[in-house]
Amino acid sequence: MTSEDVTAENMLTPHPLAPDWLSVRESTEDLEAALFPQDTARTADGELSIGGVAASELAETYGTPLYVLSETDFRARARQFREAFSAAFAASGEAEGTGVDVYYAGKAFLSTHAARWAAEEGLNIDTASGGELAIALAAGIDPARIGLHGNNKSDAEIRRAVELGLGRIIADSVEEIERISVIASAMGRTATVLLRLTPGVHASTHEYIATAHEDQKFGLSLSPHGPTPDVETDAANPYLGSPAWTAVERALAAEGVELVGLHCHIGSQIFEPEGFELAADKLIAFLARIESVYGVALTELDLGGGHGIAYTEADQPRHPAEIAAALAAAVRASCAEHGIGLPQISIEPGRSIVGPAGVTLYTTGTTKDVVVDDGITRRYIAVDGGMGDNPRPVLYDADYSAVLASRSITGTHILSRIVGKHCESGDIVVRNVYLPPAVSRGDILAVPATGAYCHSLSSNYNYLTRPPVVAVSNGAAQVLIEGETVDQMLARDTGYTGSGAAAQP
Repeated sequence: MTSEDVTAENMLTPHPLAPDWLSVRESTEDLEAALFPQDTARTADGELSIGGVAASELAETYGTPLYVLSETDFRARARQFREAFSAAFAASGEAEGTGVDVYYAGKAFLSTHAARWAAEEGLNIDTASGGELAIALAAGIDPARIGLHGNNKSDAEIRRAVELGLGRIIADSVEEIERISVIASAMGRTATVLLRLTPGVHASTHEYIATAHEDQKFGLSLSPHGPTPDVETDAANPYLGSPAWTAVERALAAEGVELVGLHCHIGSQIFEPEGFELAADKLIAFLARIESVYGVALTELDLGGGHGIAYTEADQPRHPAEIAAALAAAVRASCAEHGIGLPQISIEPGRSIVGPAGVTLYTTGTTKDVVVDDGITRRYIAVDGGMGDNPRPVLYDADYSAVLASRSITGTHILSRIVGKHCESGDIVVRNVYLPPAVSRGDILAVPATGAYCHSLSSNYNYLTRPPVVAVSNGAAQVLIEGETVDQMLARDTGYTGSGAAAQP
C-alpha cells in the first residue's frame, strides 16, 4: 500500500461524532438517486436540477427558502398506489371492477393544484378540518370523493359535510355520532359514517405519530374497560362494553346516520408490515362480530396510511406493490378465517406520495467550526430558514439529508450540521451530513423528502415569512402557493399602519 493509499483511507474514516448509519462520501450521486424526486439530475455544469429546472434559477426567481415540488414525481407515486392496491386486491379474488379506494391524505400537503393532481390520478381526498375541506372543494373535487377526519369536529364542520353529501365522515367518538345524528336529522339528511377504531397496535415509530395504542386522543378502543351499569358481561363477545362496541350500537340505531364501515390508522413513517396486518386482522374480527350479532355486514374497511419514506440513507421504504401484496394476503386470510366476505378496501397515503416529491432549497450563510469534545470539530452551516419552514426535526427528532445544489464538488466531504436562523439552539435542519468543506456563504443546499408536513406545519416564528411552494415539471416552474410578504404577515397586527416602514431587510 502506497502512502497515497494510506492517506485516502484515513480521509474516508468516519467522523467520531457521526451516527453509525451515515456513510462517509466523496460525492452525493447515490443520495440524489435514492432520496430526491425521480426527475432530479445534475446539469452539465454540475448544478442540481429538479423537474428540468436548475436550482440556481429557482432560487434566483423565487428566493430561498423555497419548497420545490415535482409534479411528475407526485403523480407517479399517486398512480403507483392506486394501481398496486387495485391489482393486489383483484388478485385476492374480489369482485371484478371493485378496485380499492385510495384517499390522498391532504394533511401532508394540500393545495388546489395538489388536490387536482391526486383526483386526476384516480385518488379521492382525505381532509382533517374544515379548512382542508375548503381547499378540496375550491379545487373542484366532487364532495362524494372527499372524506372528513378529526377528533374534535365542530358542529359547523359536521353541518357542512352533511350539507355537501360528503362521501364519508370518520366518526372519532360516541359523542360525535350523537352530534352527527342530531345535525343530519335536523337537515333531513343521512350522513355516511365510518368509525375510527384504535386496535391497540404499537407501531415502531416516534410516540407522537403512533396513533393506534390506547393512551392517545384518536378513535374508539376495542378493549372493554369493565362492564357498564346497563350492559351485561357476555363472554362470547369480548368487545361488549368497549367504546368501539358502544359506538356501533349507537350508530346502527341513530337517525340520520348510515354506518358503512370501520377505519384505523396505526401511525406514520412505519416500515414494518406486521403492524398493518395485525390491525387489519383485528378490525376484520370486529366486523365479523358485528355481522354475527346484528346481521349487518358493514361493507367498507379503511386501513389508513402511514407508510414510511426515505429521509436518509438509513431508511429502506417498501414499494407500494410490496405493501399492497402483503396487506391483500393478510386481509384475504383474515376474512376467510372469520367467515366474512371481503369488504371494500380503502387506504390513505399522504407522506408516501408527496414527501419524496418535495425538496427545500436554502442559501447558506455563516459557517463555523466548533470544537465540541476532546478536540473533535463539527462544522456548522447556517441557512436562511429553519424550524419555521421545517419543524419536524425539533418535533420528532426527524433526520434529513442534504446536498450541495448550486455546484458539484468531489473529494472527501466533512461532517456538517445544517442549522437555521431562529433563536433556538434546537433549530436544526439536518443533524448529520457529509458535505464538501468548500461550502460557503451564497451556496445553495437542497434538503430532500420535504414535501410532507413541512409547509403544513410551517410558522412565522421570529416573524420570518413562510416560503412559497413551486411545482416543477418538464423544464417549467409554477407557483402553487405564494410566499408571504412582511406586509401580509403583519396585516393581522391592528397597530400596523402598512406604511412600508417594516420592509424586510
